[in-house]
Amino acid sequence: MIRRRIYEIIEKSTEHDLASAVYDLAMIVVIIVSLVPLAFKEDTPFLRVLDKATVAVFIIDYLLRWLTADYKLNNKRAVSFIKYPFTAMAIVDLVSILPSMNLLNSGFKALRILRMIRAMRVLRVFKAMRYSKSFEIIGKVLRSSKKSLIAVGALAGGYILVSALVIFNVEPDSFDTFFDAIYWATVSLTTVGYGDIYPVSTMGRLITMISSIFGIAIVALPAGIITAGYISEINKIDAIDTQSDNDSAF
Repeated sequence: MIRRRIYEIIEKSTEHDLASAVYDLAMIVVIIVSLVPLAFKEDTPFLRVLDKATVAVFIIDYLLRWLTADYKLNNKRAVSFIKYPFTAMAIVDLVSILPSMNLLNSGFKALRILRMIRAMRVLRVFKAMRYSKSFEIIGKVLRSSKKSLIAVGALAGGYILVSALVIFNVEPDSFDTFFDAIYWATVSLTTVGYGDIYPVSTMGRLITMISSIFGIAIVALPAGIITAGYISEINKIDAIDTQSDNDSAF
């Protein structure tokens, strides 16, 4: 019963669970505070203490969620505790913790490499997704539109690869490596066009024009899919709320 209550508290709060609501609010505050050190270049003692305190909270939260994994995954077997660390949010939680682990124990020599990737701590902001209804809706949209988004992603990846191969062979003097061509194809596909790498020949410019035009269509597809899915989910929620109100009236 204790583990069940812990699970109810650490999961997203229900309307009448004050303890869970307080826990959710506290975690959101901790997440925001944990990002403060990233806004400063200097690594002061205060910022180090702040990072230690917030990462300690994250570790406790991670362990509590692992402890109640069977309730989360609706599986009373021990396999739940093995599967949980590989779930999406558990990975986000772990990646949020690892870059600061060497601050807690200097013996974590292997993890000092992660400390160099300081920006990885920005991933902590994704921890807030579990406390937001909007993010929950977006998650449902992404899951329901997974096949369509994968198809669009494959199309975009194939187009980038083909464009890079074409421009790399048409204008080799403008691109030192094939990665430069991939970079050019990506910024052209997204119509960003930084201008740091660009073709100078007539044929190269023609290819760039074609790539940018097709890029507008390809980039617009995921936005349309997600928007349609989001509206569909909102309509479902509204229908459920309306049905609940009608049932309450009777």
